[in-house]
Amino acid sequence: MKLVSYNIQYGIGLDQKYDLDRIAASLAGADIIALQEVTRNFARNGYADLVAGLEARFPEHFSCFHAPVDLLLNMERREGRVVAHRLQFGNMILSRHPILSVRGLLLPRSRTYDRLNLQRSALEAVIATPEGPLRVYSVHLDHISPEERLGQIAVLQRLLADTPQEGVAVTGADEFGMGDTPAPEDYVALGDFNLQPESPEYQALFGRPDPFYGRVPRRTHPVDALAHLKKRAAGSYSWEGPGGAGERLLLDYALVSPSLLPRLADARIDTAARGSDNFPLWVELS
Repeated sequence: MKLVSYNIQYGIGLDQKYDLDRIAASLAGADIIALQEVTRNFARNGYADLVAGLEARFPEHFSCFHAPVDLLLNMERREGRVVAHRLQFGNMILSRHPILSVRGLLLPRSRTYDRLNLQRSALEAVIATPEGPLRVYSVHLDHISPEERLGQIAVLQRLLADTPQEGVAVTGADEFGMGDTPAPEDYVALGDFNLQPESPEYQALFGRPDPFYGRVPRRTHPVDALAHLKKRAAGSYSWEGPGGAGERLLLDYALVSPSLLPRLADARIDTAARGSDNFPLWVELS
C-alpha cells in the first residue's frame, strides 16, 4: 500500500505558476494521499476550489477536507438567498479505500502581531484498508515558532498514543443503532511539520536518542519512517526556497506507529516534482 504526503502550496509551483494537473500527476498511483495547504477561494491561485479540483482528478478515491482557517470574503444575494464566499485553508485526505470516520483537530497556537499566524490542525481519517483499519493523519505545524511547534507536538503525541483508548469521532454508537467505528493502534501521520532533523522539536516528537542504544521505538512516540529505513541522508530535503536561492530543508515527515514497523517497506522524497515549494514524501507498507 502506497501513501504520500504533499504540501501543495495552493497549487503554485517553484516556477510560481498554478497547475493542479502536475500536482495530480505527482500523486499518481497512491492509495492514500495526505495534502496540506489546500485552499478554496484564495486570490493567489485565482480563487480556485482545490478540493473539488482534486476530487475530480481522483474520482476513484474517497475524500475528506478540514479547514482550520475559514474566513468570510464577501457575500451576494442570489435567487432570494444570501450566498457567502469564504476563504478556506486546510488539510485533505484522499483514499482508494473507504473512509470510516473523520475528525478535524485544532492544534494550540499563540497570537503574533507582525507575521501571518494560521490556525493549524491535524485531519484524522480512519480508513478501511484491505489489511485492516488504519488511522491516517494529514498534519501541518506552525512555520515560525519552535515553542508553538513544541506545544502542537505535545497535543499530537497524546492524540496518536491515546486514541485507541479514547475512541475516534464517535463512541457509544450502539445507542443510535450503529456499530462503533474502530480506533486502531496502527497509524500513519503525514505532513509538513516545519522542523528539522534532530532539532529540539524533532527530539520531542520522536524521542531523544540514547548514546548507546540509539532511538528505541516506544509506544509514546511515533517513528520517523525515513530515518528508520536509513533513507535520510545529510543532504535530504523536502522544501526548496523561492527564486532558486539554493536553500533546502527537510521539513516533511512520515510518522508511523511502532506497531506498523514490521510492515514499513520503503520511504522516499520525490524531488523531481515541481508543483509546489515542498516535495511529495512517499511511504510504502507491505
